[in-house]
Amino acid sequence: MNIVIVESPAKAKTINQYLGNDYKVLASYGHIRDLPNKKGSVMPDDNFFMKYEVQDDKKKQIQAIIKSISKGDTLWLATDADREGEAIAWHIHSFLSEKNKLKDVEIKRVIFNEITKNAILEAFNSPNSIDINMVDAYQARRALDYLMGFSLSPVLWKTLPRAKSAGRVQSVALKLICDRETEREKFKPKEYWTINSSFKKGDSESFIANLTILNNNKIKKFDISNKDNADEAINQINNVNNYFINSIQKKRVKNHPAAPFITSTLQQEASRKLGIGAKNTMRIAQSLYEGIEINGETIGLITYMRTDSVNLSNTATEQIRELIQKKYGNQYIPETPNKYSKKSTNAQEAHEAIRPTDINKIPEDIKNFLDERQRLLYELIWKRTISSQMESAEIDQVSINILSEKKDIGFRTSGSILIFDGYKKIYTEDIDDSEQDEDKNTNIPNVNEDDVLNFFDVKSLQHFTEPPPRFTEASLVKKLEELGIGRPSTYASIVSVIKDKGYVKYEKRRFEPETKGRIVTAFLNGYFSNYIEENFTAKLEDQLDNISKGQENWKDTLKKWWLPFKATIDDASVLRVRDVEKRIDNDLGPHFFPELEDGSDPRKCPKCKEGKLNIRYGRSGGFIGCSTHPDCDHTAQLVVGKGKESSKFNPITLGVNDDNIPITLRVGPYGPYVQAGETPEKGDKKAIKPKRASIPKNIDLDSVTLETALSMLALPRDIGFHPESGKMITANNGRFGPYVKHGSTFASIKGDDEDVFTIGINRAIDLIVEKENNPSKKRKILRKKTKK
Repeated sequence: MNIVIVESPAKAKTINQYLGNDYKVLASYGHIRDLPNKKGSVMPDDNFFMKYEVQDDKKKQIQAIIKSISKGDTLWLATDADREGEAIAWHIHSFLSEKNKLKDVEIKRVIFNEITKNAILEAFNSPNSIDINMVDAYQARRALDYLMGFSLSPVLWKTLPRAKSAGRVQSVALKLICDRETEREKFKPKEYWTINSSFKKGDSESFIANLTILNNNKIKKFDISNKDNADEAINQINNVNNYFINSIQKKRVKNHPAAPFITSTLQQEASRKLGIGAKNTMRIAQSLYEGIEINGETIGLITYMRTDSVNLSNTATEQIRELIQKKYGNQYIPETPNKYSKKSTNAQEAHEAIRPTDINKIPEDIKNFLDERQRLLYELIWKRTISSQMESAEIDQVSINILSEKKDIGFRTSGSILIFDGYKKIYTEDIDDSEQDEDKNTNIPNVNEDDVLNFFDVKSLQHFTEPPPRFTEASLVKKLEELGIGRPSTYASIVSVIKDKGYVKYEKRRFEPETKGRIVTAFLNGYFSNYIEENFTAKLEDQLDNISKGQENWKDTLKKWWLPFKATIDDASVLRVRDVEKRIDNDLGPHFFPELEDGSDPRKCPKCKEGKLNIRYGRSGGFIGCSTHPDCDHTAQLVVGKGKESSKFNPITLGVNDDNIPITLRVGPYGPYVQAGETPEKGDKKAIKPKRASIPKNIDLDSVTLETALSMLALPRDIGFHPESGKMITANNGRFGPYVKHGSTFASIKGDDEDVFTIGINRAIDLIVEKENNPSKKRKILRKKTKK
């Protein structure tokens, strides 16, 4: 008998139909074992011995695998073609060997990049063995993450109570977000002005050009720095009788298509174009990879989605070129196939770009077999793949220079004319935070050199420079990739973890650090700066890549890292809360308490007039408090220049409901909420408590209206009946965020674009099933106690 092990039941179902009756395909449901979440799972003093344990929720799967294997069988390990997939295969093999279940059993490792019949049969015809170098790289990464987390987090908890934890890569991502916020706060806007004028040749259509020369000098960005300068320039411009076309410059350029998707670019474009976060993008891509049922057959629609290769197979390239010729014509096919290369190559990742497994499965033809998000993501991948093999677009870039009669004043208008659309016919790549070129003008006039122009409507426009933008998911992933931090299999989890820890908030699709996150970053910067420094982390990633190539020994790499890190941990273990607060106050104080224009002391307490304002740490993170506390209770938000503004929040009346009960917006110890009615006096046990509803973190307090408040107070919302139990599924907001409820099961709503008011029945059932299949450890412990 042939026993085949894959990660997921969806993948098992798809593969099972391609293999004969002699094959039995089982799912491991991911890793069957891991390091237990307790101290001592990695032992540096015992040559970094790692104590793996089978996870409680995987015992059922491992028993099914054990029961299926008999002497004389062949065990096929068909897990994913990357470092994690290799590790899962190794764990299964190692565990079964330890249990003496592989006697007289032949072991084969098969790797494939897509789940199609041809790819599966080809892989099974040319099996390999487990790549121990990849396994070593996995173990090194796992040990690093474990040792840093379990060594650093206790120091964090001791010195910054209620801080969650710190991670090797997540802390670097958090630092990037905090550093960007500091840049924004330090930023001083600078004023500048631009001047433009409308021009016209005879009765032809008018066009706008921007001032570029004044008094025979080229104008730099800040030359016209105020309104007086601008008015003076306009007077000079208006004193000229006529202007003429001095020169017309035209240049034809080719705009080349972007490479097919790799993991990071797929996450970036899905975020920009579809508004789907990195974690959800990978979840949807996984479903497309593992298989969708189409006309009675389950087939994988895309190749493996965790890759940093931009290569396409020759077969795929030929199919793409044939489709382009058939669908768009010969003029859209380049003479030779487009080839792409990437600066960094990592041996542990799959070796082909993300593409449709069959390019002839056009999105429009299969849309009825996909849900909306699957359809959107598949269409994005299909278009990007097709466009990558299309001809370049041809564009005429045109610049028209206009001069005054004396040639001492000049204007310019420029723009581009699309001559041949090429790949742009179906796809263009989006850009994060692109600065619009003020000289660009799509209305290129039909004029010739020496033509005399009339001018009118001269305008001056005031501008201010803007601070660097906060990171989006797309730009953060791009930055991590540029710095060499993280790998295709980790980008989504990095972004997800810093959100879940409560160290950042993600509003309007931008990351903003919470005060808790800034304090933790300041602590790490103060005592563990080497270990959250970008270059150090990137170098460590390169070492892990070298291990996967067999160029470095994984335990030697761990030793070089562990010994100095352990010494730093030992030094920090003696720190007290006050020591850390003083260090953070010294580091962040000059930034949060800038010098005041009137020369007064920015740290003087505005309430008691005697104390000094300091940065403190409390239940909800960092805040500004008075040094004479508890005698003085002044507190303020940890915001630059706001130390003297009290953070006390008085209730705001939003209006009244249909019963004429006042609805107010309030802030309590667990965050903001809305309330119907007044709060009864303390000690009045007979008084009816007013109804309250928490405000989710993604809702700005300034945007809360009476209508919003009434909607929240009307929760829980009935979504629909569960198809099996017949019980109502409801949605509500709680202390820990939005959730759906079915019976005694509570499942968090974690999607960036999902909320209690819009979530549908299908998504709610998915969340509940996922929660019931993976109950938390606390619930398991409670069940065991109940049984006793």
